[in-house]
Amino acid sequence: MKPQVKKFPVLKSLLATLATGSLLSFAISPTVQAEMTDSPKMVVDEMWQIVNSEFVDRNFNQINWQKKREELLNKNYNNKTQAYRAINQALKDLGDPYTRFLPPEQFEVLNSQTSGETSGVGVRIAIDSRTQDLYIIDAIKKSPAAEAGLQRGDRIVRIDGKPTALMDLDQASEALKGEVGTEVKLEIAREKQSAFQVTIVRSEIEVPSVDFSLKKEGGLNVGYIKLDEFSSLAAQQMKDAIDQLQKQQASAFVLDLRGNPGGLLFASVDIARMWMSEGEIVDVVDRRGGHRRFQADNSAITDLPLVVLVDGNSASASEILAGALKENKRATLVGTNTFGKGTVQSVHSLSDGSGLAVTISRYYPPSGMNINKKGISPDIVQGISREEEYLLTQNPSLLATKADPQYSKAVTILRTKNPISSPNNSNSVSILQ
Repeated sequence: MKPQVKKFPVLKSLLATLATGSLLSFAISPTVQAEMTDSPKMVVDEMWQIVNSEFVDRNFNQINWQKKREELLNKNYNNKTQAYRAINQALKDLGDPYTRFLPPEQFEVLNSQTSGETSGVGVRIAIDSRTQDLYIIDAIKKSPAAEAGLQRGDRIVRIDGKPTALMDLDQASEALKGEVGTEVKLEIAREKQSAFQVTIVRSEIEVPSVDFSLKKEGGLNVGYIKLDEFSSLAAQQMKDAIDQLQKQQASAFVLDLRGNPGGLLFASVDIARMWMSEGEIVDVVDRRGGHRRFQADNSAITDLPLVVLVDGNSASASEILAGALKENKRATLVGTNTFGKGTVQSVHSLSDGSGLAVTISRYYPPSGMNINKKGISPDIVQGISREEEYLLTQNPSLLATKADPQYSKAVTILRTKNPISSPNNSNSVSILQ
């Protein structure tokens, strides 16, 4: 079994784009309007209006959506739980798993994800499924945890006096998070040392989406970049990574999108432009059939050989980037078939602090192929055994080493491309505006 891993913030969304929308007004009787004021019914109707104006399927999965509104507003909701239940059932009838309701706590997590910032102590944690120990797998640079001296491999025994042995991963995550300026007390067990306590003051943390390093592979200098998700900060972090690796004389690149669930559409377009000088990136089609095509704009930072690693958890914005690089023959894709999510969502805040994600369009790679529920096939199929996957999950430091067969295959491919020895920095630009 694989250990569970929790990041701060939790990065689980498969959204390809996020936006804030405004509510439209539809006529309702004064009596119903009065009933809705400060009532859970207001949130139900907000949901209905957003779906009515934005949902990609104008036939609403053969549901009479106007009649659905009458049904929803004729019900009485004594509390938010009843209203949320009605919302979830109405959305389920649409038959789209990505159009979904987000209770306030989930909506807050999603906002942290897309902003790339959160408040907390700045650690990534995991639970060893065999021992149930809660341990740190990474302390984010310049975070309160890192400044307090916490490091990879430390076991968190207690959080504010409560034993972590009685917590699951979500409970431990919630216990570590909190408002900026508040304190959390941790009891830490470290190998070959006595247990010790540390008090950490929570702060605002910029969560890195990008991790990178230069790998010496014989005579080849491989710039390895791991992109975890497409937050609003991801493009700038990607640019910084490419620039730094070129200064270190990288002669080729491996871009690792394995396990990347997606994020912001515009972040994927910006990042594609860092690697591509020309060509179409993605075609986004709205519910009226309107096309919005995104192109490369001659602002590529590098033209060095590139291999992209993908797997069944590379989804949404990851597939936009991987599809563009593959079909424009800018990169070789290695790994296994991607997830297959070819839709775009917008996210709206509702009046009670909850949120609503609505599928508003579909996207297609340059070829026009429908990848939804199909995914993108790699150029070179390279699987990974359960044992290898478990080992890499348990010890992420083994990623991009000889213990990682997909990375090893990427290096083999790059060796056949006769990469140049000195990078070209002439096209370096800032993508985020």
